[in-house]
Amino acid sequence: MKASGVATVRAYLQSLQTRIADAIGAIDGSPFREDAWRKAAQEPLQGEGITRILEGGPVFERAGCGFSHVQGPRLPPSATQHRPELAGAPFEALGVSLVFHPRNPYVPTVHMNVRMIAAKPAGQAAVCWFGGGMDLTPYYGFEEDAVHFHRVCQQALAPFGVDKYPRFKAWCDEYFYLKHRDEQRGVGGVFFDDFAEGGFDNGFALVQAVGDAFLSAYLPIVERRRALAWGEREREFQLYRRGRYVEFNLVWDRGTHFGLQSGGRTESILLSMPPLASWAYRREPEPGTPEAALYSQFLVRRDWV
Repeated sequence: MKASGVATVRAYLQSLQTRIADAIGAIDGSPFREDAWRKAAQEPLQGEGITRILEGGPVFERAGCGFSHVQGPRLPPSATQHRPELAGAPFEALGVSLVFHPRNPYVPTVHMNVRMIAAKPAGQAAVCWFGGGMDLTPYYGFEEDAVHFHRVCQQALAPFGVDKYPRFKAWCDEYFYLKHRDEQRGVGGVFFDDFAEGGFDNGFALVQAVGDAFLSAYLPIVERRRALAWGEREREFQLYRRGRYVEFNLVWDRGTHFGLQSGGRTESILLSMPPLASWAYRREPEPGTPEAALYSQFLVRRDWV
């Protein structure tokens, strides 16, 4: 992999971060705060990034979108569980990761990530792969929202083969699953990792297709739901379900583990956390309620398109 390849990926990722932050800021009417950071040369992990964060807005209670470009002396275990031959190799990683937590409980939380990792084992050519995806986590389910989100994902992946959407959709369902709860995190989307099929150009084109599709997948849902009236009941349920989001990100998420294990910038790694969340002991929704419908109709593995 040539340095020009890394520079091209970096330029795209920074442009993607700007486009998304500008679009979300325009909807909210609040600007993102920009926090540029750099890891010192003497630290185990070196590199830099830009964290863009919006907090306390009328539409988004917390919206974080981070770009990072780091180099480290050895890949952490979370990055080599499917590539044991690269364990301990020096690496370079670039990515954009975002999580948006809306204020209105009828607007779903969303996550998107696109990234490239290059391992550089001694005396060998660099090994490069891509990963990412996007997934939707509603608090109150709407069929048309889930269908729209999945249809945009399917269309984005169509040029790369008819197998990609069903394969990455199933991978997303498997990945965003809380094993300790026996529960899906949300309605899914697409997820892929360790992707190197077709070489660098094909992998890069695929992550661009996913990144470029994000706003088309999410913004129409925000516009449909942002003005719906809600009250204390919906807010309490939203905070309770946000607790599940926290559990997944801290217990199971490989991206969180990679960042913390590699010595990354903690404040940026944890930008995915909601500003408020709650837990309750064995809370069960009453049958026939919209809250119960979330569990029976949406937190299940379904074919949405």
